[in-house]
Amino acid sequence: MFGEQDPAAVAAQRRNRLMWFMLALFLVVIDQISKYFADTMLAYAQPVEVLPVLDITLHYNRGAAFSFLSNAGGWQRWFFTAIAVAVSVYIAIWLLRLPSKQRLLSLGLALVLGGAVGNLIDRVIYGHVVDFISVHWQSSYFPTFNIADAGISVGAFFLVLDMLLNPDKGNDAGKVNGQH
Repeated sequence: MFGEQDPAAVAAQRRNRLMWFMLALFLVVIDQISKYFADTMLAYAQPVEVLPVLDITLHYNRGAAFSFLSNAGGWQRWFFTAIAVAVSVYIAIWLLRLPSKQRLLSLGLALVLGGAVGNLIDRVIYGHVVDFISVHWQSSYFPTFNIADAGISVGAFFLVLDMLLNPDKGNDAGKVNGQH
């Protein structure tokens, strides 16, 4: 009958979706634990050298990426919170609808989702995002970031890679369970 699915296939699809959400949750947990230690064990803006090109330095980011709008007077906290909530919900729904065969896209979305939620938690609780990873070459510094930011960046890389490797699958994103 039309619309019936194999119970084993449905169970496999559920396990697959759960795996991606568990990856996102794992990223959130690792991100929050690392931020807790950075916030409680480091003095603000006092670098601790790990490698000649890597410091652990506590910074607070009240803005978006690269401290965009960090000095905007406070309204940006709720603006970026609303954006993060909307993006996270959208990505979660997208992940739920993806066919299990789209692993690279699912991986990218799970990492972006975990990173977005990790930074969202900070923004809601503290009013800023805790950053502590500082990469530099001599006196040239990349903006300080955190595990959530790294997850978002790596996830975005996988999203672009998926677009390049699977250009024909772009139209499948809105189809429930990949059915045509």
